[in-house]
Amino acid sequence: MKKTIFIAASLLLASSSTFAAKMAMPADAPASYEAECASCHMAYPPALLSEQSWKNVMSSLSKHFGTDASVDAKTQAEITSWLIKNAATRQKYSETAPENRITKTSWFIRKHDEVRVDVWKRASIKSPANCGACHIDAAKGIFSESNIKIPAK
Repeated sequence: MKKTIFIAASLLLASSSTFAAKMAMPADAPASYEAECASCHMAYPPALLSEQSWKNVMSSLSKHFGTDASVDAKTQAEITSWLIKNAATRQKYSETAPENRITKTSWFIRKHDEVRVDVWKRASIKSPANCGACHIDAAKGIFSESNIKIPAK
């Protein structure tokens, strides 16, 4: 019995860290998400933000972090629906993000608290939102701490 409990606890702990490290892009991503959103930045896995945060982001595309990212109504509805369907469900990730920014969520800040401010300003990184600068497999939704390479410049 003790062995079974130990194995179950070990699997639970392993799966929780695996979830944090891997947030694969859902297979049903609409082509419009890649075409519209990833044309300017990484196509973020929808599980990085809550349903409310995605609603907020998609309802303010004309003022999308200093840029007009407006799309036609059909495309906006398609992307919004998909993001909401695949939004974060785990409590740890489901807070409404301050300013609708992934980088302002408590879990992001906690995971990156050891990164010095000057590192974010390096020319090859530019901002905390540039996941792919350090997370080698970010485009695949893999954010494992064991697969990070922080650029020197």
